Amino acid sequence: MPVFQLTDEILFPPPDLAEPEGLLAVGGDLSSERLLDAYSHGIFPWYDEGDPVLWWSPDPRMVIRPEEFQPSKSLAKVIKKGVFRVTMDTAFDRVIRECSKLPRKGQAGTWITTDMLNAYMGLHDEGYGHSVECWVGEELVGGLYGLSIGSMFFGESMFSTRANASKVAFHVLCQSLASWDFDWVDCQLHNEHLESLGAYTIPRDEFMNHLKQSVVRETRKGKWMVED
Repeated sequence: MPVFQLTDEILFPPPDLAEPEGLLAVGGDLSSERLLDAYSHGIFPWYDEGDPVLWWSPDPRMVIRPEEFQPSKSLAKVIKKGVFRVTMDTAFDRVIRECSKLPRKGQAGTWITTDMLNAYMGLHDEGYGHSVECWVGEELVGGLYGLSIGSMFFGESMFSTRANASKVAFHVLCQSLASWDFDWVDCQLHNEHLESLGAYTIPRDEFMNHLKQSVVRETRKGKWMVED
């Protein structure tokens, strides 16, 4: 399969034309319009600083339905003890910056480039980007961020400087999304940490069928809050 070169027009090739590893297209920009169109069609950017923007649609896709998340016994104890104070959308910029400091396994750099930081902070300002934060006192010790379109949440990254902080953030996210009648959390690529939290892989075709039904629903824009 060829890797498609994008133009200034906001238009992506069909995801099923992606390379076996998931690479679909190169080029374009990270404008809000292009990013929202990409995610709505099962495509996301992932590239290194200094490289052109690379667009991916992997097969299989890692997902979880919010109501399916069940904390382990040890995590349930942490949640019950209230070890962390959890908030939403109070420190999006700090969460994404902390995530950007995390190197990828076997590599010195991070995939969250300066342009990515600015683009997703812009999406947060527009009401599409959301974060969950875990605090100990006034110290931010963990969190995650992603995008919301329709009834789909597209998870991007998480970080933790205290044991279980990112897991608690994920628990609160799933609990909130389930109460708001969200359909899925898109976890993108398989990784062991997400698998330990209950995420699993499904064929891209199946993911796309769910996505088409979810993104046409009304988007829950604006500031999110943890509900009691």
